[in-house]
Amino acid sequence: MADFLQTGLGIALLIAAQSLMIVAFVMISLLFLVYGDRKIWAAVQMRKGPNVVGPFGLLQSVADALKYVVKEIVVPAGADRPVFFLAPIISFVLAILAWAVVPFDHGWVLADINVAILFVFAASSLEVYGVIMGGWASNSKYPFLGSLRSAAQMISYEVSLGLIIIGIIISTGSMSFSAIVEAQKGSYGLLNWYWLPHFPMVFLFFISALAETNRPPFDLPEAESELVAGFMVEYSSTPYLLFMAGEYIAIFLMCALISLLFFGGWLSPIPGIGDGWWWMVAKMWVFFFMFAMVKAIVPRYRYDQLMRIGWKVFLPLSLGWVVIVAFLAKFEVFGGFWARWMIGG
Repeated sequence: MADFLQTGLGIALLIAAQSLMIVAFVMISLLFLVYGDRKIWAAVQMRKGPNVVGPFGLLQSVADALKYVVKEIVVPAGADRPVFFLAPIISFVLAILAWAVVPFDHGWVLADINVAILFVFAASSLEVYGVIMGGWASNSKYPFLGSLRSAAQMISYEVSLGLIIIGIIISTGSMSFSAIVEAQKGSYGLLNWYWLPHFPMVFLFFISALAETNRPPFDLPEAESELVAGFMVEYSSTPYLLFMAGEYIAIFLMCALISLLFFGGWLSPIPGIGDGWWWMVAKMWVFFFMFAMVKAIVPRYRYDQLMRIGWKVFLPLSLGWVVIVAFLAKFEVFGGFWARWMIGG
C-alpha cells in the first residue's frame, strides 16, 4: 500500500481523498453555520428560530437546501444564459478553492505552500467576478447596481486586509500559514499570539472581513430595502443556493484567517494543554458567533459611509501600521516582540 501511494496514481487518489475531506468538512459546517446564524439572530430578537425539522431544528438547513434543489430554475428572458449559470459556479468554486492552503493542525493541510496568503487573496479576489457576471447577465437594473456596489466594496476593503496581513508577514518573515502559527508558539499561551503585538489591527481586520464578505452591517450589495436581493435578485433554485453557499463559505474562511493570523490557529491558549485541530475549529466557531452577533445588533451603514471608512480611515491606519511594525521589527523592540523571525518564526 505504501508503495502504491508513491506512484502517480496513488498520489492523485490521495490528493483527491484529501480534497473531498476538506469539501465535506466545509459543506457540513455550512449546514450548521446557517442554523447557528438563524438561531443567534432569533435569540437576540427573543424568538425561537428554527425548531421544527429534526431535533431542535438541526435539519432545517438540510430541508432548505433540498427545497432549493427541487425548485424550478427561472431564467429572465433577456439574460445571457451561459454567463448567468457560470456566475454562481465561479463564486462557489473559488470560495472552496481557498481552503486548499488552510491548515487545521501541524501538517494537516492539503497544500502547505510558502505563498499561502497570496493564494487565498488570489482566490478571494476573483470571487468578485462571479458577482459582477451574475449582475450583468441578469439583464436587470437592480442586479447590475448590486454587482457594481459589491465590486467597489470588495476592492476597497481588500486593500486594508492586504496591508494588515503585510504587518503579520513582516513579523513572521514568511507567507506560510503554518510558519505564522509556529511563530506564535511560546510558553505564555495566548499571550504569545499575534493579537497582542498587532492589537489595533485585530479590530480593523474583523470589520474589513465583514465588508469583504458583504456581511451586515455592510451588506449593501444585497440591501433588501434598496435592491431587494442585489445581484442575486433574478436567481432561483440551485444557482441561488450556490451564491448563498459561496458567501457563507467565504465568511467561514475569514473566521479561519482571523484564527491563524492573530489567535494561534491550532495552538492551545493555556500552557500545558495540548495543541490540536479542535482548538482551530473552536476558534473559527467563536469568530462566526461574533459575525452573527454583529448581524443581529448593528444597523446597516449607508453606502457613502461604508466607502468613506474604507478609504479615509482603514487605508491610512493599516498603511501606517505597516510602517510602525517594520520599524519595531527592524530594531527588535522588546526583544523581538514584533520580529518573530528572530526567535524561530
